Amino acid sequence: MSKLEELIQKLCPNGVEYINTSAVAEIKRGDRITKADLEEEGTYPVMSGGTNYMGRYKSFNRDVNTITISSYGAAGYVAFITEKFWANDVCLCVFPKSKIDNKFLFYCLKNNQTFLFSKTTKAIPDHIPTEIIEKMKIPVPPIEVQREIVRILDNFTELTAELTAELTAELTARKKQYEFYKNQLLEFNKNQGIPFIKINELASYRRGSFPQPYGRSEWYDGEGAMAFVQVADIGDDMRLVTNTKRKISIIAQSKSVFAPKGSIIISLQGSIGRIAITQYDAFIDRTVAIFNKLSDKLVPKYFVYQLQRIFAIKEKTARGSTIKTITKEEFTDFLIPVPPIDKQEYIVSILDRFDQVCNDITSGLPAEIAARQKQYEYYRNKLLTFKELKA
Repeated sequence: MSKLEELIQKLCPNGVEYINTSAVAEIKRGDRITKADLEEEGTYPVMSGGTNYMGRYKSFNRDVNTITISSYGAAGYVAFITEKFWANDVCLCVFPKSKIDNKFLFYCLKNNQTFLFSKTTKAIPDHIPTEIIEKMKIPVPPIEVQREIVRILDNFTELTAELTAELTAELTARKKQYEFYKNQLLEFNKNQGIPFIKINELASYRRGSFPQPYGRSEWYDGEGAMAFVQVADIGDDMRLVTNTKRKISIIAQSKSVFAPKGSIIISLQGSIGRIAITQYDAFIDRTVAIFNKLSDKLVPKYFVYQLQRIFAIKEKTARGSTIKTITKEEFTDFLIPVPPIDKQEYIVSILDRFDQVCNDITSGLPAEIAARQKQYEYYRNKLLTFKELKA
């Protein structure tokens, strides 16, 4: 029997009380300062409504080891600040009363992170009412049990952080290696005898169209609706970010451009050059284009990798920080090197393996990182779940 099990058996064998947060802690809002008040060389960090510091300031209004909850922006995000800092007015600070350990309270609140996110009021920006936090029930075992749980979770947190850091470093190195080989494999010299052909001679495409995604009565999430894809739904790894909650009715489908599963689509406005191969049937917005016919000289995935390379180059050479839009004439004039089919297939096989390691959320390094976090959250929840003491 572990030390924790012995403590529970000895001190609370029949369960523990679940008490409103307001009964065991005081929640205080910080004091407002603006971006104009920030100082680049300020001594103390400023915590506001995000998940990271918003800048630095000359003074502090909170001491070390303070629990914070963002009330606006990243509303519901729980953090434990281990240095003196300035809490802005959209940063809630949680101070435990005598019945509960500070770090134990933090772990309880963090364990309810998903619940807090689900209770945010969707607006611009998102926010969470303080009373939601105050009414949330948390377990309050004897203080000796709390401290033993904190000891275990502190050790587990440190170990998980070390493992995640190692995996993240490995992922960063793999991505650099991926970019190196991508450039090596996809760049050709015209002296090599490889033909360079304009996109408009290799593929035809059309932009998406109506409807606009918001404020129209024909939009709904009902049965028979189809997913509608916008620029924001296209990830950086040739996959759609999500199956998207935006859906259109059968009435609107007849007015839209259909992209069957496996279609190559590309964003041509806003964050242009985002490319994906669709994992499901969808309709596409007018800021997105679909390639509906490719030359038999092209392996489709090779074409996708070349498009990614071209737009990465355009992004680096564009005026300003991003390319805002691109015309059909500009786009179709891009030149694609077209080696023999077997060479294209070889290039795709190598780059796909790198892509799986770097980007695949089901089997690559991102999946391993996510698995470590899920394992941590699972055991944290097990440690913080008690039989409730009946009155």
